[in-house]
Amino acid sequence: MKILVLFDLGRPTSSEESFSLRELKEEEGKPTEADVLRCLKRLDHEVETLAVFDNVRDICDKIGTFAPDIVFNLCESFRDDRANEPNIPALLELMKVRYTGAGSDALLLCKDKALAKKLLVFHRVRVARFVVSQRGRALRRIGNFSYPAFVKPLGLESSDGIAKASFAPSEAEALERAKFLHDKLETDVLIEEYIDGRELTLSVLGNKRLTVFPAREIFFGKESEDAGPKFATAKAKWDDAYRKKWGIKNGPAAALPAGMDRKLAELARRVYRILNIRGLGRIDVRLTESGEIVVIEANPNPSLAREDDFAAAAAQAGVDYDTLITRILENALGG
Repeated sequence: MKILVLFDLGRPTSSEESFSLRELKEEEGKPTEADVLRCLKRLDHEVETLAVFDNVRDICDKIGTFAPDIVFNLCESFRDDRANEPNIPALLELMKVRYTGAGSDALLLCKDKALAKKLLVFHRVRVARFVVSQRGRALRRIGNFSYPAFVKPLGLESSDGIAKASFAPSEAEALERAKFLHDKLETDVLIEEYIDGRELTLSVLGNKRLTVFPAREIFFGKESEDAGPKFATAKAKWDDAYRKKWGIKNGPAAALPAGMDRKLAELARRVYRILNIRGLGRIDVRLTESGEIVVIEANPNPSLAREDDFAAAAAQAGVDYDTLITRILENALGG
C-alpha cells in the first residue's frame, strides 16, 4: 500500500527535505514519526514523508504526484500553531483522500475543552465543573464555586501551561493564575473543579466497533508521600530528569475495584462516540476514592510513540505495535 506520512515541524521546511529515523527522533524530537515510519517500512508498505510548516500547496502537490492510498496523519500544528490542527484533515477531506485518525470535526470540538464538556454534560457524563475566563473579558469574580480549583489553558494540549500554580485553593489564586495564562500564553482559560483521585488514561481504537485497551495510570512516586495535590504538570509529563527524581511513572493501572474495568470501558466508548472521535483516541479520567469516575478531557490525536501510553496499553491487551499500526490503517480505510 502507498502511504504518505504527514507530520508537522516548527520551522520552515522544503518539500524535498528528507529525514533519517535518527534525525526524526533525536534532532527533530519526533519519536512517534520515527516509530511509525520504521513500522510501516517493516510491514513492506511503499512510504513517503512530507514535513509541513506553512505551505498548503506542498501538501496538495505531494498528494497529486505520489497518489497515496492513505495519508498517515501525524500533523498537530500548522505555522507552529496547534489551533490549526483540525485544518489538515479538513484539507484531506476536501481532496477526498483517506487518512488515519480523528476527523476535523472531532479535533475542532475536543480542542475547545469547554464546548466538549458542555456536550458531555448534556449527555449526563460526569465532568469536572468549570467556568471559562476569556482573554478579552477576564473574570473578576467566579461566584458560586467549590474550591480547590484547577486552572489550565482552554485549548492547549500536552499539559502546556500546567504547573504547580495551576492548583488554586481560593478564588483569588484561581483568578491570579488565569491572568498569568492570559498574559503569558495569550489564551482563554478553563477554571475547573479539582478532582482528587487516581489519574487514568483509557485508550480506544476503532470506528463503529470499539476496542478499549486496559487502563493506564500515572503514578506520582515520591510526591505521593506529600499531602499536596497530585497532577501531571508539563515537567511531570515530559522532563525525564524530573520524572526520575520524583519517581513519576506511567504504567498499567493498579488494582481497581470489582467491576470498575467494565465501567471504565463503557464510559470510554460513550465519550468517544459523543465527541465523534474515530480511528483512535484517549480519554483521561480521575477515579475518586468513593469510586466516582470523572472525565477530565478527551484526546482525539494521542501520541503513537512505541513507548507512550496508547501503544503500551495495546501491548497490555496483546496487540503488538505492528498489529496496532495495521489496525489504524484499516480503520482509515473504513474497517
